[in-house]
Amino acid sequence: MDCGGIFSGSITDCATLLNLFGLVYCCCRCRCRHRRLIPKKNMNIAEEKKKLGNEQYKAKNYQSALKFYSDAISLCPDSSTYYGNRAATYMMMFNYTNALNDARTAVRLDPNFEKAYVRIAKCCVAKGDIIGIEQAIKKIEELDPQSNAVDGEKQALQQLRQLEQTIQNNYDSKYYRNVVYYLDAAIKLAPACYRYRLLKAECLAFLGRCDEAVDIAISVIKLDSTSADAIYVRGLCFYYTDNLDKGIKHFELALQLDPDHKKAKEMRTKSKSLKDMKERGNVLFKSGRYREAHTIYTDALKIDELNKEINSKLLYNRALVNSKIGNTRDAIIDCTNVLDINAQYLKALLLRARCHNDIEKYDECVSDYEAALQLQKTPEIKKLLRDAKFALKKSKRKDYYKILGIPRNSSDDEIKKAYRKKALVHHPDRHANSSLDERKEQELKFKEVGEAYAILSDPRKKIRYDNDQDIEDQEQPDFDPNQMFRHFFQFSGGPSGTSFGFEF
Repeated sequence: MDCGGIFSGSITDCATLLNLFGLVYCCCRCRCRHRRLIPKKNMNIAEEKKKLGNEQYKAKNYQSALKFYSDAISLCPDSSTYYGNRAATYMMMFNYTNALNDARTAVRLDPNFEKAYVRIAKCCVAKGDIIGIEQAIKKIEELDPQSNAVDGEKQALQQLRQLEQTIQNNYDSKYYRNVVYYLDAAIKLAPACYRYRLLKAECLAFLGRCDEAVDIAISVIKLDSTSADAIYVRGLCFYYTDNLDKGIKHFELALQLDPDHKKAKEMRTKSKSLKDMKERGNVLFKSGRYREAHTIYTDALKIDELNKEINSKLLYNRALVNSKIGNTRDAIIDCTNVLDINAQYLKALLLRARCHNDIEKYDECVSDYEAALQLQKTPEIKKLLRDAKFALKKSKRKDYYKILGIPRNSSDDEIKKAYRKKALVHHPDRHANSSLDERKEQELKFKEVGEAYAILSDPRKKIRYDNDQDIEDQEQPDFDPNQMFRHFFQFSGGPSGTSFGFEF
């Protein structure tokens, strides 16, 4: 209750009169410029509550202390001391928002309450409120220029200023790992700063660490369901995990809460563009309009290089398109880029293996199928791997028809004529006056020509060779190429003797 404006004398006169009624003046100013009036009994009870609160505070029973201080405030709502004590209790419970509210109420009731200003400074440090810290420190210095009560807060203020500048510079340069590093340092100084925590979550999302980012966003939303920044970060996590529809919904919700939220606007636009282009590209691909699909996928990949989840799918789709239009090497490059993003992308691994097979890179083909089999042991992949290994062995086998320079459907006479011609060209005697390297090369070719003839002139071996039956257990011809040469020309009416003359 207050005096209703009936007293107009000095405070002492009013106090004397009020005592006659069993009242005391307490805190808030009434119309007579004195204080709100409360019964003496309430004041006494409030003091007892405060003492009990102090005991519980010293015993670190902060929840009990909080109740006693709250009871005291209910009995005497204009006591700056009670608010100051409850602010200290809230701080020990890490509830800096309520602590700051109580400390500010305390200095409103008593503008010279230095301890309350100290608590304001500490709460503002914990909440990362640089302006609030500056204002509290300035007021303390006005009250007591020699005070050292906030030396720690002054140091924290300087550190936070430097960190914020460094964080902003790195954010502008898109060095998000550095931003996270410096934000961790800032959060140690200001553990109750939602702004720092949500900026860290945003950068974690940019870095693809969406599980960590979403945990931070949800923890803030639980404390403040109207936080547009937290809802924006939640949407960012959906966006970077290829859930564009939910991402768009969260960006729109953030804009409902804060119509000027620039980041939410940008991400909503980006999400809608990606969704539209991805769907258009897929429609074009399914309708066989591959080159148009290729253009759409390429343009979509330019929208956001950080969205690795969606980009890996766009790259895979473009790789499929490239394989359809004959750009096999480009398809391999796209698949490799997909696997750089996600080494577990089985479809990209299988497509790259097929493309390697198409351009006869059998070693790479086998390697890809082996990696695919590690991811998924299916009969289909096992068969593909067997076929690839067979093709690899076949590729390493000598092409005897190519060595003799004849087609695979050549007759026996054509094989003989080809051997005769090649043997004469590469016979060592013909190159007796050549350099050492040249002689070695011609000797090797002479041997290969003899080896080819040994296989293709033998009906059984030729059938096995033509039917690829010799790949698993290839028979290496055991022969002397010079002896074969002599034998061939002895029975075909060619040169005789151990030395041969050539007609050039």
